[in-house]
This record gives sequence, structure tokens and C-alpha cells, in this order.
Amino acid sequence: MKKLHTKLAAFTLAAGVVSLFGAGAAIAADYPSQPIRVIVPFAPGGSTDIVARIVTQRMAEELGQPMVVENKGGAGGAIGAAEAARAKPDGYVLSIATVSTMAVNSACRPNDLPYDPLKDFMPVTNFANVPNVIEVNPKFPAKTFKEFVKALKDNPGKYTHGSSGTCSVLHLFGEAFKQSTGTDAVHVPYKGSGPAVTDAVGGQIDSMFDNLPSSMGQIQAGNLRPLAVAWPERLKTLPDVPTLAEEGYPELNQPAWYGLLAPAGTPEAIIKTLRDAAVVALEDPKVIATLEKQGAAPSGNTPEEFGKEIKEQYDWARDVVAKGNISLE
Repeated sequence: MKKLHTKLAAFTLAAGVVSLFGAGAAIAADYPSQPIRVIVPFAPGGSTDIVARIVTQRMAEELGQPMVVENKGGAGGAIGAAEAARAKPDGYVLSIATVSTMAVNSACRPNDLPYDPLKDFMPVTNFANVPNVIEVNPKFPAKTFKEFVKALKDNPGKYTHGSSGTCSVLHLFGEAFKQSTGTDAVHVPYKGSGPAVTDAVGGQIDSMFDNLPSSMGQIQAGNLRPLAVAWPERLKTLPDVPTLAEEGYPELNQPAWYGLLAPAGTPEAIIKTLRDAAVVALEDPKVIATLEKQGAAPSGNTPEEFGKEIKEQYDWARDVVAKGNISLE
């Protein structure tokens, strides 16, 4: 009788497991059956917002459901990222990953960050790699990168540079620049690239370290002067602007990226569905042309490859923060 009870219990447990997996598979097979929220953890108008909207609009067509972008800016992207980390892992609340949210915040706030970038998310894919650009207001006396470095060295603390926020990747890009060049400039943080670009154009700040998409329109209009880009080679859209490697600083020649995340625990089948839709979007000639016009290069790598990129930037940020003694508090 005891053996019979044991067998019955084992059968019941096994049936329950099969039922659970069956339900999970059914949910994944039915996915998506409602609109999908995509949290962009920065203000509207910045590079993160621009790239996210370009790609998710095409993904929505492939998935058959709207992908609704919501901007949740503040704290270098930590507010939006924390909300996304707490979301139910059912594929209906996703978020956009940046070096800021996945690497820089953890380096700047090792003790009180309300999410763990390496444990609380599942990488889906990298949407696009984006050049970083060093730019100045046209009235700034320097016309070239070398003149810019000289001006900062000759006038320590006199000039300002803006970024998308304290301990954002653009802040660390500026700090890494100052560490490499031995220069000094006053950092002015903003709640996103959009407001910073506006003030750079208006002359409220002298220079900016930015991701190219959020500045490209103003550069093309002649309202900002690009001095150097962080990219493997010169850009077709800015052929006269040298790379940072050409200027003698290969360690600064790192692009930014924007990718898609799901909360930890999201079924693998849903991750695959999302990544497949992203690949279709990123292979669409119209999407490619729109991204390239913004200075972005489509990626669409695997979740494993994107996870590796996140970890590499995670380690880079910790190194820059440690050397610069930077803190978000």
C-alpha cells in the first residue's frame, strides 16, 4: 500500500510538472496576444528613444501586436530599468538596454541600485551599435580635435561638457576622455541627451559627448561641430570627421549599443519569438536605411552574444568609475 501511495504521488507530481510546462508552452505559443510595453529608460528625443522606436515599430508589424514605447527617464536610466526588472516575466513588459543601465549604473551605485543588471534581465538582442561623437558649439574656438584638447589643457575647469546624466554612459565617455587626455572640463548632467543637445546648440554648454543619433540632425544643420567619432572607421555620413583611434586614442574608440531585454524568468520560447521579430525588422531595408541615416549600424545578434557585450561593458564601466572616483550619490 505504501508503494502504491508513493507511485501515485510520483505520478501526480509528474503530471503537475507536465501540466505546468504544457501551460507555459501554450502561453508562449499564444504570444503575443496583447500589446507589448517597451520601457525606454531615458527622456524622449535621445538616441535610445530614437533607435527603440525605429526597430519596435517594424517588430510590431511582424508580431501582430502594438509595441508601445514608454519613456521613464531619471537617475541615469535606473528608474525605468528598475520598473522593467520588477515586471512579470510574460513578455508583455520589455525594456531597452544601454551601457548606462546595464554597466554604468552598477559601477556608480554598487550598494543601492534597485536592480541587478546581470541577474534581473534576459538579453534578447542588440538592436544597433551607435557611434559616439565629441562635438562643440560652433562658437567654440577649437575647429579640430587636437585644438579642442589643447583648449581644455590650457584652460582647466573653464569649459563645460554635457551628458545625458550623472553616471550615464555619456558621462563616463567624457570621464574616460579626460583620463586619457589629461584634460579638465566641468560636467553638466541632463535628464537625457535631448535636453543636453538643445543647450549645446544654444551655447549654454560648450561641448558634448553624445551618441550620434541624437545629435545628427543638429550636426547636419550646422548647429553643432563634430570633432571626432568613436567608430571602427570614418562614417559615410561624416567623412571629414576622424575617429578617436586616428587621433591617437584607440581606447576611447568604443561605440554605444541599444538592445532589447526581458525580465529574468521569461520563457525561452518568448525570447526566441522576440529575437526572431527583431532580426526581421533589422533586415528590413527601410529600417536599415533609417538607422544608418541616424548613424546607427543594425546588429540583431544572439541573446548569448548580447550577454557577452553587456558583461564587457560592465567591466569597462567599473574601471572608469574606479579611476575617476565617480559616484551617483
